[in-house]
Formats: sequence, C-alpha cells, structure tokens
Amino acid sequence: MSDNEMLEKEEIFSKVLRAGRRTYFFDVRSTKAGDYYLTITESKKFTNDDGSFHYKKHKIYLYKEDFAGFSEILGEMTDFIVNEKGEEVISERHQKDYQKAYEQNIEESTTANEEVTASTESFTDVSFDDI
Repeated sequence: MSDNEMLEKEEIFSKVLRAGRRTYFFDVRSTKAGDYYLTITESKKFTNDDGSFHYKKHKIYLYKEDFAGFSEILGEMTDFIVNEKGEEVISERHQKDYQKAYEQNIEESTTANEEVTASTESFTDVSFDDI
C-alpha cells in the first residue's frame, strides 16, 4: 500500500452509532493536502440462508464546503419528520416487544396447547363400560 493510500485511510477522529442491524461510522479523515473531510458509512448486516452473514456498506464523503448546506437540510428534514410523525417509532421491527412471525406462531401454539391441557385436566375419566 502506498503512502498516499495510507494517508487517505488514516482516521483522525471516529464515532460509531449501532442501530439494530445497521451500524453508522463517522470518520474524520485527511486529504492529501492535509485538510479534513468526513465520511459517513452505513454498514448493514445480512444473514444468508445457511446462517452465514455478510455486510453491505454505503459511504458518503462530506467536505467542509458542504457542511453548512448539509447540516441545514438534515436539520430541516429531521424536524419535518418529528413534527409530522412524532418521536415514537411506529415500525413494528423497532418496538422493544417485537417478535418475528414464526416466534409469535410458536408462542401462540404453546399457549393454545397449555389451554387445551388445562381444560382437559378438569374432566373425569369415564369408561364406556360404565354407560
């Protein structure tokens, strides 16, 4: 790896935001001229059918000359969303008590079996010979 590539990859300051299957990396990096810029990387975990997993990454490069406009529009957009929909997350996948459909089916099946068992235990055994 050349010295230029090493400089490009050098992280000056970093923060990480973990959000479920997504992770956001905020990295301050240095240009060849020694100025700083920001990279924002979204990394999302995907699970394959065989149980293995892989990550898809998307990266935004944000330079100082764009900070004010980017910040203004980001603030405007986030304010709009919160004002229109509030801060409560309405996506079922983000609720603390969210369960996948198959987990709900297993739980409902278990509950139904327990109810059947409980209701049949209260019956008296009757032999057909007694009738």
